[in-house]
Amino acid sequence: MTQPDDEPNTIFAPAVRATTIGLLILITLIAFEAMAVSAALPTAAREVHGLGSYGWAFTGFLVANVIGMVASGQLSDARGPRLPLVAGLGAFLIGLVLAGTATTMAQLVAGRCVQGLGGGLMITAIYVVMGEAYSDRLRPPLFAAISSAWVVPSLVGPVVSGLLAQHASWRWVFLGLVPFMVIGGGLMVPALRTLRSPEPGAPEPGGRRLLPAVVVAGGIAVLAQAGQHPSVLVLVASVAGISAVVWGLRRLLPPGTATVRPGVAAPIALRGLLAGAFFGVECMVPLSLTVQHGFSPTAAGLPLAASGVSWAVGSWWQGRDVGDDGPDRRIGLIRAGFTCMMLGAVGMAVTAWPAAPGWLGYPSWLVAGLGAGLTMSSVGVLVLRYTTEATRGRDSAALQLSDATTSAFTTVIAGVLVAAAVRGAIGYTAAFVTLDLLMCAVAAVGLSVAGRARPAPEPALVAVPEPAR
Repeated sequence: MTQPDDEPNTIFAPAVRATTIGLLILITLIAFEAMAVSAALPTAAREVHGLGSYGWAFTGFLVANVIGMVASGQLSDARGPRLPLVAGLGAFLIGLVLAGTATTMAQLVAGRCVQGLGGGLMITAIYVVMGEAYSDRLRPPLFAAISSAWVVPSLVGPVVSGLLAQHASWRWVFLGLVPFMVIGGGLMVPALRTLRSPEPGAPEPGGRRLLPAVVVAGGIAVLAQAGQHPSVLVLVASVAGISAVVWGLRRLLPPGTATVRPGVAAPIALRGLLAGAFFGVECMVPLSLTVQHGFSPTAAGLPLAASGVSWAVGSWWQGRDVGDDGPDRRIGLIRAGFTCMMLGAVGMAVTAWPAAPGWLGYPSWLVAGLGAGLTMSSVGVLVLRYTTEATRGRDSAALQLSDATTSAFTTVIAGVLVAAAVRGAIGYTAAFVTLDLLMCAVAAVGLSVAGRARPAPEPALVAVPEPAR
């Protein structure tokens, strides 16, 4: 495969080096706040006398994040990614300062909400930048690097966050990131100056997508609460939440997502299926090992760390330059990823039996992480390949929404099953095995429809007969 002499041949070539480093810094910081801050929040909530509202520090972040994703996609399509990326940086910085200087729980939650909004604005805009600033050849290795940027916070973030909260101050978990955000944003400035501006035209009306985004965010918040605090009342409310999410997604996702239509809709649907299956099982892996085999918290959490490493390995593997990177290769990688996910889910189902060896959970979830790395990065590559300049923002937002909503659905299922086990309605073994096999079935659906992740068929040309003379 030939390429122009002036086209960068690696993601760290001089022409894109600063952009790449800036993207990786921003992704790492977003990941840290999304995954690592949980270790410091209990201490923070106690100090500001807000343990009763502790859950809103997470729910507020999640709700605002969804709204930010959709708003960023709309702004990126109408005005380019500069505005949402800069606005996201500003909001994230303000959120860090608000949370880090909080003296009340209301201020802490407000800071988390502003952070979530900023993170949503940035993550979608970053995908748009990837689509515009990098060639199709460079996107697979860029996705591999981004996966690695998520791994480090997942492995060391909670430890660092906990140590800061215990030996220094929980405030540094927020305030300590401010200079790094400034550095990451500064490195993005040269790239933002060179990005294409959208063609003049009438932008989509602002409320058309923001209203469904608010509805989806509210539905996800209800589902998140249902998963954390299952009860009859919450389960009834979750029906309304599911209805709200479905109504909103029908207006936010590309047509044909539910039927996995070839083109941009198929990889977006596959992203949701993989995320739902993976996180549906993962949220209960530590609990399963603790309850069924008596593992310590550290030992029960090791499979999650192992899967983070194998996820990065899978993403690196798909990002290798093999010359021909057509749809057939991507579909093969996606199928391999879903197969690994199925094997991991079945392995965890077997591990859930008290008579089975508990250590089986380690290789099982290691394989699942490998599959997630292969599939998640591959569907991201295909979305940026199949989308158009006019819809790159909304399609990037749809990719994130598909992930967030299906994960919310499957974690609610997990919460309901475990709540039933706590009440004694079913046994813990039945709860864990049922969950794992259900998620295996979700992955099997993804495997069966992976072949649809091809470009949309070209419209047939109809010959128009010449008028009779």
